[in-house]
Amino acid sequence: MSKFVKELVTRDIQRELEGVEDAVLVNYVGLDANATNELRGELDAKQIRMLVVKNSLARRAIKGSSLAPAFEDAKGQVAICWGASDFVSLVKEVVRLDKDSEKYEEFSANGGVMDGEKLDAAKLKEVSKWPSREEQISMLVGQILGPGAQLSAALLGPGKKLNSQIKKISEGDE
Repeated sequence: MSKFVKELVTRDIQRELEGVEDAVLVNYVGLDANATNELRGELDAKQIRMLVVKNSLARRAIKGSSLAPAFEDAKGQVAICWGASDFVSLVKEVVRLDKDSEKYEEFSANGGVMDGEKLDAAKLKEVSKWPSREEQISMLVGQILGPGAQLSAALLGPGKKLNSQIKKISEGDE
């Protein structure tokens, strides 16, 4: 590949990864065309982008960015995945596809980068067990609304009890 072509590809990779701070590196080598197409469809349904890159060109393109640590030990041709609603959702989906060995035997999560910190495959599996953004929001809302609901029940309980007793007494008189 000529130097001019390498520069064009590098600029294209830079443009594609502009603004991406967290990503996962995956190995897909060995998947046939149909499996790769199906994999891309599954990722696209979750708003996850996958870009196949050559390591040397990717290193050149992301030099100085927060993605640089991910490519330190990468070898050969890899794919970089980013997107989804948050990083934990991205990792959960990639790890799920990695475990789906019947469908995508050659697909594997090699590592990634989160907040500028390099992650290996074991750390990715650990991150996949964290609650996603939606789960965290629902837990927070539950914690915020919980005391209010308890207070409401404590305030309304005696009034409802008194109301039911008055109703029984009034029905008994008729």
